[in-house]
Amino acid sequence: MFGTILLDVVLPIFVLIGLGCIMQYYFRLDLYTLAKINFYYITPAVVFTGLYNSEISLMLMGEVSLFYALYIAILYVISTTVARSLKYSPGMRGAFTNSVMLDNSGNYGLPINQLVFKGDPLAISVQALIMTFQSFVTFTYGTFVVQSGKANTRKILINFLKMPVPYALALGLLLNVLHSPLPHLLTEPLNYISQSMVAVALLTLGAQIVQYPFRLRRTAVYISMVLRLIAGPIVGFLIVSLLGLKGIPAQALLIASGMPTGVNTSILAEEYKNEPDFAAQTVLLSTIVNVITMTLLIYASRYLV
Repeated sequence: MFGTILLDVVLPIFVLIGLGCIMQYYFRLDLYTLAKINFYYITPAVVFTGLYNSEISLMLMGEVSLFYALYIAILYVISTTVARSLKYSPGMRGAFTNSVMLDNSGNYGLPINQLVFKGDPLAISVQALIMTFQSFVTFTYGTFVVQSGKANTRKILINFLKMPVPYALALGLLLNVLHSPLPHLLTEPLNYISQSMVAVALLTLGAQIVQYPFRLRRTAVYISMVLRLIAGPIVGFLIVSLLGLKGIPAQALLIASGMPTGVNTSILAEEYKNEPDFAAQTVLLSTIVNVITMTLLIYASRYLV
């Protein structure tokens, strides 16, 4: 079964990422446009249809919310404790905690979820919630800390409110609760857009990471990777067990806890000139090593929860 998961789920993901790397190397794709297509066009459609078609209950939503709150709080404590014990500078502490706390739950997590659970609406809904919470943390705390605490809090919150994903989630959930039927004129385009998620998101990810130089000499990069890819899933498993979650929601949450460092970590570091080389290396290395760790995690999730 391990080999089946590797061949049928994880390696196809990396084939698509590899194609994105090749496309970027030869054609220098417009990463700004690709990111906007993913962020404003495809991801909201996936989130909306996932919530609209799901059978997620308010109780499960509460449990997923509690899971994420505990998960991100524990990772914050772990990463800040490690950063302080290693006497990192304030700027480096911010970059380090971001690399551990902010994962790639969007253009990597959603495709993994879709392939593992065969597009199951409940599993997609769980991942959509996690992605929304992750986006909130990324564009509030993540933005604030990467600027060493000097950011304009009001501006950060306004920028978050401009994001389409939370509104897609809320609308999909509302129409689901109200059992409001959508006309074929809307459902078909939304389905077509959603079906492009895996291919386009992973091509974009490949195009993004190929621009990072392959220089892996910083010990902090390896420490971050261990916390992100090993400590993260352990924390996720403990919380899932504590909350008594079972079945698809438990499996989806456990798998979500093992995603590599998010590309937004590097984008923020580059934007605010705060350890951009470190941030880029954590994204690149954690994504490569995730071939192994994600395969193991998917395999283990079928027996542990």
